[in-house]
Amino acid sequence: MTRLLTFERLKWASFAHSAAYTGLLITIFTGPDGLKTVLGWAHGIGWIAMSLACIVALRLRVINLRLAAAVAVLGGVGPFIGSAEFVRQHRRGAGTPVRQTSTSA
Repeated sequence: MTRLLTFERLKWASFAHSAAYTGLLITIFTGPDGLKTVLGWAHGIGWIAMSLACIVALRLRVINLRLAAAVAVLGGVGPFIGSAEFVRQHRRGAGTPVRQTSTSA
C-alpha cells in the first residue's frame, strides 16, 4: 500500500483536483450544463478520494497532520489550499515519510 500512496502521487492528484475545481469555477456561470455537471462530480468525487487517501497516508506516516487537514478539511471548498501545502512542504523537503518521535522516559 505504501508504494502506491506516495507524497509525489498525492501531490499530483491534488493538482488534478485543483484543476477540476478551477474548471468548475470558470464554467459555473457561463459554461454548458453538461461540462458543469462533469466538473462538479470530478470535484466532489475528487475531494472524497483525496480525503480518504490523505487519511490513509497520515496513518502510514507518508504525510503529516497539517497537510492531511489542509486537504481533507479545507479541500472541499478550496482544493488550492491542499495543493499549496503540498508545494510548501515539498520545498521544505517534507516529501519524505513522517517519522514518529518517541518520548518514552
